Amino acid sequence: MLGTTELIVIGLVIFVLFGASAIPKFAKSLGQAKNEFDKGFKTGSSADKKEGEDGPSA
Repeated sequence: MLGTTELIVIGLVIFVLFGASAIPKFAKSLGQAKNEFDKGFKTGSSADKKEGEDGPSA
């Protein structure tokens, strides 16, 4: 498990490597990816439930 010190060091390394302007873009893209993943997970989950109600599709 990562502690506070390790997370701070990782954050500083990212800041130095990518610069201050790239960090908000990176955070935005991570948020969008998470939203797409959640949307796909919900869609797949609802499709599985419908398949279970109608019986197996194969």
